[in-house]
Amino acid sequence: MKLRRGTALLACLAASTVVATAQDLKSPTAGDYVPRLGDIMGAAQARHQKLWLAGRAQNWELAAFELRQLKAGLVEAALLYSGIPVTNVTTLETPLQAAADAIAAKDGRKLAKAFGDLTEGCNGCHRSMGRGFVVMRVPADQQPFGNQAFQPQGKP
Repeated sequence: MKLRRGTALLACLAASTVVATAQDLKSPTAGDYVPRLGDIMGAAQARHQKLWLAGRAQNWELAAFELRQLKAGLVEAALLYSGIPVTNVTTLETPLQAAADAIAAKDGRKLAKAFGDLTEGCNGCHRSMGRGFVVMRVPADQQPFGNQAFQPQGKP
């Protein structure tokens, strides 16, 4: 059941991306450019911060756009990198949907809650992949990388 749900989630997320891009990602051939996972995740980090800032500013159209772009990046990573377990993507289903619902309702409090859950989902994925040293957080300010903690875990 969970595998079916995960497959359904990937299908739904993929449908929300640009069709041409999704088609290109499904079958890269020799010589095709495949972005590095770190580059995809770097773009996801930027989208994560921009989603937060757009929500704080109550720019709901921009927040919806950034959320769609964030989802597309996660789909891209899952399609291109088979080492990412489906469960890592499916665990983000609930906070992503909650964020979409909050944006549609133009509810900043609900978005803040969903965003916190989404951020923890990102960190859970990082830990499960042996990348627990990459720690996302709710952005503290508008500075670049304000949504990442750089101190080693367990140190002030």
